Amino acid sequence: MEEQKKCIRIALADDHVLLRNSLGRLINGMVNCSVIIEAANGRQLISQLNANDLPDLVLLDLNMPVLDGFETAAWLYNKYPSVRILMLTMYESDQALVRLLQSGVRGFLKKDIHPEEFAFAIQSVMQCGFYYSQQVSGKLANLFRIKNGDAMVLETSMLTIAEFNFLKLAASDLTYKEIAIEMNLNPRAVDGLRDNLFVKLEIKSRVGLAMYAIRQGIVAL
Repeated sequence: MEEQKKCIRIALADDHVLLRNSLGRLINGMVNCSVIIEAANGRQLISQLNANDLPDLVLLDLNMPVLDGFETAAWLYNKYPSVRILMLTMYESDQALVRLLQSGVRGFLKKDIHPEEFAFAIQSVMQCGFYYSQQVSGKLANLFRIKNGDAMVLETSMLTIAEFNFLKLAASDLTYKEIAIEMNLNPRAVDGLRDNLFVKLEIKSRVGLAMYAIRQGIVAL
């Protein structure tokens, strides 16, 4: 008799109740899969984690209040690197994909994914360590290009962690002084981040930075 496969224990975080409940039912209906944690945001998810009884895989929505997918993935990767992370998002922008890869995300799922592909993605992440659709794989490949013979460089400008965090806050209604307090930086350092982004992204105003953050899926409307 074939040995029964180990059940994949999954934690799910999404602020949309209907979608979260639907995903939970879908996962629980799959063979050898079970949802053990449901949360409305990253902070709620983290509060439910038990270091002695961790899920095998965490499915995160990218845009959540309180603690979003970027921040939650980075926390999980730093604290529990063995836990696999799948990101659920409507965005596949270059900046978002690279930042998520740096945060330890093992795969990306569009919210309109077919249930069969969704099940395949879960199995792929657990068995192979990653899952990328053909479209995402193509976008990741196109991020790199040959320059000066054999040096591999990012085709798009890379953001530092500080620049990325500033960009998210710049798209809010906080003043630059309040952003400095939030980031625990002095106002001059924040001015430097802003000016560097103006040059790096070829943007001339804070409105432009906010529009860029929205287009790239770094913040949600």
